[in-house]
Amino acid sequence: MSDIWGAFRFMVAGTNKVHIIWFGVILLVMLILAVLHHRWKHYAKEMKLWKKLCLIPLGITTVHYFIYVSGDDSFLQCYTSIYLTAILALLPMLCADMKKGYRLTAAIVGVISAVFFLFFSTSAIDPHNFARKSYTKSFHALVKELDRSYVLKEWKEIDFFALEEKYMPQVSEAEQEKDPAKFADAVDMFCMELHDGHVSVHCHYDHDKYQSAFLMRDYGLSMVKLDSGEVIAVCTDKSVNELGIEDGTVITEWDGEIVLQAAESMECGQPVKENDDREALLELSGKGGETVKVTFLDKNGREQTAELHAHDDEHTYDDAFNAFMHCPESLGELVNSNFSTKMLDGKCGYLVLSVETTGGSIHDNICFNKGECKWARKMFREKLSRLKEQGMEYLVIDMRNNIGGCGAVGYELCALLGSDDIYATGLGVRKNDEYKRLTTQTIHCTGEFADLKVVVLTNGGCISAGDSTAQCLSKLSNVTLAGITNPSGSGQITGGCCVLSEGIVSVNYPVGLMLNENDEPDIDTRADRISRNPVEVRIPLDYDAAMKIFRDKEDYELSWAVNYLEENDK
Repeated sequence: MSDIWGAFRFMVAGTNKVHIIWFGVILLVMLILAVLHHRWKHYAKEMKLWKKLCLIPLGITTVHYFIYVSGDDSFLQCYTSIYLTAILALLPMLCADMKKGYRLTAAIVGVISAVFFLFFSTSAIDPHNFARKSYTKSFHALVKELDRSYVLKEWKEIDFFALEEKYMPQVSEAEQEKDPAKFADAVDMFCMELHDGHVSVHCHYDHDKYQSAFLMRDYGLSMVKLDSGEVIAVCTDKSVNELGIEDGTVITEWDGEIVLQAAESMECGQPVKENDDREALLELSGKGGETVKVTFLDKNGREQTAELHAHDDEHTYDDAFNAFMHCPESLGELVNSNFSTKMLDGKCGYLVLSVETTGGSIHDNICFNKGECKWARKMFREKLSRLKEQGMEYLVIDMRNNIGGCGAVGYELCALLGSDDIYATGLGVRKNDEYKRLTTQTIHCTGEFADLKVVVLTNGGCISAGDSTAQCLSKLSNVTLAGITNPSGSGQITGGCCVLSEGIVSVNYPVGLMLNENDEPDIDTRADRISRNPVEVRIPLDYDAAMKIFRDKEDYELSWAVNYLEENDK
């Protein structure tokens, strides 16, 4: 019972209390109306007044709309439960003179309204509409709200008002120039300094009319840093091939600056610094003016400098990024591959875990708060059993680009592969700048498949519930967490949202806490940006590996995982 109460408190803690009060006032009015109907139902004059009073909930929601929604109608979906309840409150008025009809209608409306209130109160959403404010005032409002409610403020040692002072000049300049792109860029750079994969910025302006400073250019190549420290060109096209730059050519300078020093100035916003450093070279290869000068080593090892021109057809960065991260063609392809299995050879099984969901949001929420999912355990058991029947002796679990979801789904896979119970996570709250755990979720392992040797493939795109599942799997003695990059390092629960001036920018951020055994935020990096859930074995990225990934478009990491299991099986 304590865990149920703790989970309930956790859900309510993430929901904006102001709107719960508004909803509560509407329900109180509806209750008063029900009492008045019981007392006045035999008096015609009073009943006429009662029918007019039934419009009060609708009036309350109208006021609520103009205060909290007007200026950005996307907020309507946040308050659907409140507004539907106000509309439902009109139904008893229509049946006021029907004895049985009123009682039935009032009872149904009462039950539905109570369900709506419970759903809203535990939805863990905290929306804020600053769309009617100017650039500067909405930015200041964002800063104040993040300082108040961002759950990792103390953990990441963030001084929001110092960051505001840093970026407000750019916001003011954007306001004077009426440039929404410059405003969005300032907010984006501000948010990148939080180094949180769960803080996302969404821009809504005319991209044809206004140009972002983050616009990537295509110079016909991308770059990647090898484990040796060398930087090589990848995904090159004909325009640079003709200048002597091919896949694998060593790059020494970018636009007159030593390439690694130039990359240090790039800020990708990744929580884990190691991951950010890997991505920085990809980002750098798209930064410059109409032309950039690139210095490289020719086939004789001599330095040469070439001038590269920006292309209209931008594709190199995407090609390189997708190859490096092993991204599918679309999100749909990623989702459709989820839970798929096959045998890679006579001994090695393969399981994809890209989204942690039961397929229904209500079921997911129930499982999340309970910390267990019987459906997932049964599903994984059946899939692993079928692979065993086909001769599986070891297993690769592919969690690259796992977009998260309900952590309890992944925990059930851990339960089948492990033999001893392990701590999964704790649901907590931030109060008075401290963290308090409300409930603990433990994985009760069955040992059914503990004889399997397992490699879990992960990367910087493995985030949220995926991050948590990867960490739990790494705690098992028969499991090895491997990747070229570490998991994202973002494990808290999203739900906060601020929409800024004219709806140009919206910022989403976490408001719910997942805590470890020491009542510290689970997974997320501190100010040092060192991974707290690093891979146990780093997959090498040498010249041959880079050619397989970027030139030949092979799944090098998967081949490495199979070879690793085979070697350790001898």
